[in-house]
Amino acid sequence: MAKPTLADSLNFLSKLTLRRIWNATKVVSSFYLTKWFQRPIQWGLPFTVSFEPTTACNLRCPECPSGLRSFTRATGNLKADFFRKTIDDIYKELIYLIFYFQGEPYINPAFLDMVAYANAKGIYTITSTNGHFMSNENARKTIESGLDRLIISVDGTTQDVYENYRKGGKLEVVLQGARNIVKWKKKLSSSTPHIIFQFLVVRPNEHQIDEIYQIAEEIGINEVKLKTAQVYNYELGNPLIPSIEKYARYTQQADGTYRVKNELLNHCWKLWHSCVITWNGIVVPCCFDKDASYQLGDLKQSSMRNIWYSNNYKKFRAKILKGRDQIDICTNCTEGCKVWA
Repeated sequence: MAKPTLADSLNFLSKLTLRRIWNATKVVSSFYLTKWFQRPIQWGLPFTVSFEPTTACNLRCPECPSGLRSFTRATGNLKADFFRKTIDDIYKELIYLIFYFQGEPYINPAFLDMVAYANAKGIYTITSTNGHFMSNENARKTIESGLDRLIISVDGTTQDVYENYRKGGKLEVVLQGARNIVKWKKKLSSSTPHIIFQFLVVRPNEHQIDEIYQIAEEIGINEVKLKTAQVYNYELGNPLIPSIEKYARYTQQADGTYRVKNELLNHCWKLWHSCVITWNGIVVPCCFDKDASYQLGDLKQSSMRNIWYSNNYKKFRAKILKGRDQIDICTNCTEGCKVWA
């Protein structure tokens, strides 16, 4: 039950075209050439894009800028006409479209309409939700939109543990929303979306890992994913860092302080195959730039192709090759160096 289904794999493969495969081949080739020659070489266009539906959120999670209401950048909702214009420009090379950056996607009233538009373009669509807006009607609309993958955050199996991180959240609302999605998948005889329970492992909930698998199986969820938690103030320890070592991004050193567990390699796969677009059209390098500090272009003023090959992007890629430890958003990242992760 905890693995991707054959139906989901076949659905993904059905999205591939010769143009998308050729573009991805160029991207992967240029990434490895960059590693070998230690200078930025970029072929092809991004085949994974994260589009931010909104910065608004109903919860107040302690390690999330949306939850903490701590953004310095502008906040708002993605406009459907701007979204459609951008998709029209990039869909021929695009394989994955992730409808998530900061905020809760379902808060944007046009969210599912935008999913349907991307689906009509043959793009594999993914979103991540806190699960509080999956009413019976929204569940039906979600299935009808053609969404391919739905990630639901369920970070506890009892209300007291769940709300320890998901401040303001109601576990039973989330579980009922998941049941609604499963019900409408069956009613509409749909193989999509592939439903994932994402369990963010932190110290207060690590004892409930086995239970989340049981609940997921009872409801009819396709897959459970355990996710390690990023925390901002980890050097002196943090009560959210799991005591189970394999679920922690950080390891304790001899002097009692903590460091990021994985080595910071001086290259980044994400910078070659993906980017993030904020609700108002700003292109940033990845999901670790939550406050859009490194703005590489504005899609309201330029095309993705021009931004992707711009001097701003070239300089940022070159900087990452000189040292990820010199870029603040990269110092807490354990993901960017992985290929096909």
